Amino acid sequence: MFDLSRNVAVITARGGSKRIPRKNIRDFLGKPIIAYSITAAVDSGCFDEIMVSTDDKEIAEIALRYGAKVPFLRSIASSSDVASTEDVLLEVLTEYGKMDQKFEMACCIYPTAPFVTAEKLKLGLELLKATGADSVIPVVNFSYPILRALTIEENHVKMIWPEHENSRSQDLVPAYHDSGQFYWLRTACFLKTQNLFSNNTVPIVISELEVQDIDIETDWQLAEMKFQLLRNQTIT
Repeated sequence: MFDLSRNVAVITARGGSKRIPRKNIRDFLGKPIIAYSITAAVDSGCFDEIMVSTDDKEIAEIALRYGAKVPFLRSIASSSDVASTEDVLLEVLTEYGKMDQKFEMACCIYPTAPFVTAEKLKLGLELLKATGADSVIPVVNFSYPILRALTIEENHVKMIWPEHENSRSQDLVPAYHDSGQFYWLRTACFLKTQNLFSNNTVPIVISELEVQDIDIETDWQLAEMKFQLLRNQTIT
């Protein structure tokens, strides 16, 4: 019999990052950036299993050093540039199934998300259980109203939604985007829909100071600046 009351953390960390080479294990203020995600998962106490899905032996060694497991390496297909997060999660859950291990809840955590904390992970699990949601994700509001967004056509600026040219910012509907940090999921729902989002997804709203997408060097520098600022605020 499967014990379905178990939770798994899946930290997705392939070795082939292009824009910032080896970014999943690059030093971030004193330790590999993936270590922050692993440590948050460990400290949260939410998980029966904390694993790193990777195709890279060096990443696997670092993951083990910081307390995660690497029970199998990621396949070539799920390590490609076009593989989605959903593809990786499906592979992980399928492989665990072959090992007679199933989980009620899963949390996908990105490896370049140093702003993930044990407290956020615990809150996500609490919301998933209390609300009956299919998934819980952290989101952040756009710093400028997107309904007043501009586009450039033939070297001329135009409003995408010109009907809002004279709308006051406070009168526009707030808009949010995925913070790119983690996703709490009910595995049965995910395996059925193969989607991270549904009509039954609940948000955790977090501040812009705790969010930074890391794709280029400038992003990395901004992430370190924000992290240090938050750390200094905590100390003081």
